[in-house]
Amino acid sequence: MRDTRPVSWIKAALKDFEMFPEAVQQTALSALTVAAEGQKADTAKPLKGLGSGIFEIALRHRGDAFRVIYAVQLKDALWVIHAFQKKSKKGIATPKPEIELIKSRLKRLKEILE
Repeated sequence: MRDTRPVSWIKAALKDFEMFPEAVQQTALSALTVAAEGQKADTAKPLKGLGSGIFEIALRHRGDAFRVIYAVQLKDALWVIHAFQKKSKKGIATPKPEIELIKSRLKRLKEILE
């Protein structure tokens, strides 16, 4: 039997996630379940520049790009920090405003959980 960690959401991330198309939500939830079981889904990769334990699920759907950012090293839960539709058409990098929002949410969450 696997030891599955609970998946917790920052409220704003859940609200944004619920606006994603149903197919994107289902795929992302499957990837989060894999992460909660201690593995890494094929659609997830480490998000560089934010320290260890921060991952990004990258999904494409009908020409659009969707991202779900989660942290695995905060207390006993997997935390979903941010969910957004990537609008940038230039390159694969996560846009700077999104990175700043992720950093801000991560900092606040760490303060709350301490």
